[in-house]
Amino acid sequence: MTTPESGALLPRSVLRFVKHELRIMASLVRWAARRRHGVNGADAVFSHGGDQAVMMYGLAFACVVETVALSYLLADWPVVHTVFLVIDVYTVVFVLGLHAASVTRPHVLADGTLRVRQAAHIDVHVPLGQIASIRREARFTHEKKNDELNLPIGSQTSITLALTEPVSAPKFLGAPRLVQVIRLHADDPKALHDALTRAQAASAPATGSGASDRTRGVDPGHRS
Repeated sequence: MTTPESGALLPRSVLRFVKHELRIMASLVRWAARRRHGVNGADAVFSHGGDQAVMMYGLAFACVVETVALSYLLADWPVVHTVFLVIDVYTVVFVLGLHAASVTRPHVLADGTLRVRQAAHIDVHVPLGQIASIRREARFTHEKKNDELNLPIGSQTSITLALTEPVSAPKFLGAPRLVQVIRLHADDPKALHDALTRAQAASAPATGSGASDRTRGVDPGHRS
C-alpha cells in the first residue's frame, strides 16, 4: 500500500497520475500551437507518433459515436446522462491527448544523451557512452522482461539499444526499474540510427583500440 510522503497531502502515486493527466492536457495545447516539448538546443529530433495516427483517430471517432449513442439512450435519466456524458467527452479528449503527447514529445539527441520518450508517461535519458550497440530491427512482438523497456508505436519498434549498464526507467506510478535493453520506434528509424552512430563515434576517443571497438559495437547496417 502506498503511503503519503512526509508532509505530502497525497501519495506519490496519486501525484504522478495527476501530473500525467496534466501533461496530456498540456500536450493538446502544444499540438494546437505546433510547439514541441524539450527540443530547444537539441542536436537532432526524431518524431515517433506517425504510425499510430490512423489508429488513434479511429479510436477517437469510435468514442465520439459511443458518446452520441449513449447521450440519446440515456436522455430520460438526466443524472446518469450527465455523468456518462462527462466521462465520454473526457475519454475523447484523453485519446486525442495521448496522440498529441506522442507528436509533441519526440525523441531528442542533445549534449551526448538520447532522451527516449513515449506519450506523456515515458521519459528516459540514455547517455551515448552507455550504448553498447544500436540495431535497426522491426519487431511486432515483445516479451515482458524486467530489464527491458519496450516502447512500441502501432505495435512495432524499429530500433534496439543494448546498454553497457542499466539506466533508470521508473514505472507509471513511480516504482523503480532498471533496464539494459530499450526498444523504441521512430518515424524515420534510419535517421535515428545514423545520428546515434555519428554522435557516438564523435564522442569516442580519436585514437586507441577503445574507439575502434566502440565503433564496431554500433551496428552500421540493418539487422532485421
